[in-house]
Amino acid sequence: MSDNVVRLHKGPEPPAAEVPVTTLTVVSDPPTAPMPRVPLWVRSGRAVKRIATHERTTTTVRAVARHGLYTLNGGRIVARRTWDGRTGARYERMLRAAEAAGNYEVAEEWEERLQRFREARHRRRMDLLHSPADAAKGVAVGTGMGIGVLVALGIVMALNSKEVGDVITPLKATVDFIAALIRIVQVVWGPAITIGPFLALLALWAVGSKQQAAPQWALPANVRSGEGEPITPSIVVKALRDLGIPAMRNAIKEMGDAGASMLSPIKIAGCGVELDVTLPSGVSTNEVQNRRRKLAENLTRHEHEVFITIPEAARTVRLWIADSGALDEPIGPSPLVTDETLTADYAKGTAPWGQDLRGDAAALSLYQRHLLITGLSNQGKTAALRSLALWLALDRSVEFWMGDLKGAGDWNMFDGLATRLIQGPTDDHVIQVTEMAEDAVEEMNRRLQAPPGTMFPPLIVIVDEAQVAFMCPVKDEDKRPYGGSSSNSRYFMAARKIHNQGRAVNVLLWQGTQDPTDQNLPKLVREGAHTRASLALGTESQARMALGDKAVDGGAAPNLLRPGLDKGTLVIASDGIEIPKGQSSITVRTHYISTDDAKVIATRAKAMRDGVTTLHVIDRGADRDPLADIASVLGDASRLRTQDVLKRLAMLNEDAYGKWSFIDLKRVLDGTGAEPYKSDGVMVVGRDRIARALANRPDTDSASAAE
Repeated sequence: MSDNVVRLHKGPEPPAAEVPVTTLTVVSDPPTAPMPRVPLWVRSGRAVKRIATHERTTTTVRAVARHGLYTLNGGRIVARRTWDGRTGARYERMLRAAEAAGNYEVAEEWEERLQRFREARHRRRMDLLHSPADAAKGVAVGTGMGIGVLVALGIVMALNSKEVGDVITPLKATVDFIAALIRIVQVVWGPAITIGPFLALLALWAVGSKQQAAPQWALPANVRSGEGEPITPSIVVKALRDLGIPAMRNAIKEMGDAGASMLSPIKIAGCGVELDVTLPSGVSTNEVQNRRRKLAENLTRHEHEVFITIPEAARTVRLWIADSGALDEPIGPSPLVTDETLTADYAKGTAPWGQDLRGDAAALSLYQRHLLITGLSNQGKTAALRSLALWLALDRSVEFWMGDLKGAGDWNMFDGLATRLIQGPTDDHVIQVTEMAEDAVEEMNRRLQAPPGTMFPPLIVIVDEAQVAFMCPVKDEDKRPYGGSSSNSRYFMAARKIHNQGRAVNVLLWQGTQDPTDQNLPKLVREGAHTRASLALGTESQARMALGDKAVDGGAAPNLLRPGLDKGTLVIASDGIEIPKGQSSITVRTHYISTDDAKVIATRAKAMRDGVTTLHVIDRGADRDPLADIASVLGDASRLRTQDVLKRLAMLNEDAYGKWSFIDLKRVLDGTGAEPYKSDGVMVVGRDRIARALANRPDTDSASAAE
């Protein structure tokens, strides 16, 4: 039997676990203190303030005040015009204004006009003494003649109709007509008396509305803001009055014409207007120049939209004021891009560079002028310099030696066009560029020693990012620094020598630098350039470095151009560009030529030449292969004159070929089958003959191996 017991009843359940009970006590909120009652007068004041300051209320008040003041001030304007027409007040105002401005010649002219007006007025008044009798006689004579004419007309009618009564018919008709007019006047007179004042007020309102004769706060928002407001004499005078110059403000108050006599006629000038302002005695031109920003804001313009220059006239400033936002609009493409037939002439032509502020084409003469362009980084310096070189490249007589010390490929299109093209930012590249400049000095000296009257083709030496050369710390084996501005600094001295005498033999130096200082652009070098141009700069002291004291004192202000926004805008001081009479500088917005367009223009320039071998590294002192070097300098030309071959060999390596003559060239080529021969009466070297000579000569390495 099994011992397992099966229980048939349910056993007692285990006791349940005790659950803790939480007791909640409900506490009522503390009694809230009653809000203090706002007095009725406070609530009423707030409501009145809210209604009074509501936009609709202010707009309505402005409209009511504006139109009411239009009528009031319109009446004042009409009254003043009437008074001016009847009296000599206008002449007296002009006389006082001319005296306040110190212009005594004009004052004498207005005094003469005033005297003539008074004499004419006196004659008119004397004539009034006799006018009543003359008027009575005229009325009597006119009435008698009229009656006589009407009676004569009636007699003619009576004779025609055989009726005696027709004699008075014309008189009767005239009397009836006069009676009808009187009845019409009687009917219309009442309404005219009622409506007439309203029509007069409407006419006065029209005059005031046209003149905007209301305070600024009452004018509409679009007029009150002044954005794009046209320049008028009153706006200019008000802007000058509020410049904060006490002598100016007092002089304008004393002028009877409220300062209008200070202004010349306002002329349209390109995308803006231009006028001259003759300043009152006691106000200097530099006081106005130093407040350019305030003057611009008074004219509702940005600072960069107002230019102040000093013309030849004493105590005069010339204002050019742009249309609002006009200077932010781009100018058109360069003629170099749009006109594929365009050519260049170094001696007589001018390079199309851009547009001046008046919208006229700005062209620069490059003939025998050293060039300096400077500005902050990334403002368009290289593009501006390159566009001049691209134009000049279309003159096949011009030779280029180029050094780009940035090395970003901005001048790659001149490969095959420039004789030398060095690109890179390292010290080795600075050394190469310095040696190139020194070679240009040697070429200049050779030309200077030539017989008098010898004509030389232009040689343009271009150094972009020249500040890298001036700041180079490397020294040569003789401890002479390549950079710096001391008397033994190699690049500095080469630039100085070219500046001193290069233009006489058409050896010119063009330099582009950025962010000028006395260290990276020495004083003697920057002052040696005939054409000095500046993009946006940071300070006035930099502007003086870039353009010189005379240009800055005359109003040139590249430091006020907007970096990044005024890219390609240059302030230029040069006699090679047409500058308005009396000014020392001109502002030009240059055409931008993209890299792709520059390549197209360079291709056109290359097609005009016989082929140019571009040296990228100046090799000095190495063993040379004369025959291979002759082949390299021939380039793509089928043949070259022996003189040109000698010249290119000298450029290739001055040490090896600088002293070569025709005899040396003939000695090397004799026996090779590539001897010089005559073509069109001149001795030339043929490319095909040189190629055959290279192909047929024995291989030195193979011969050595065979031995």
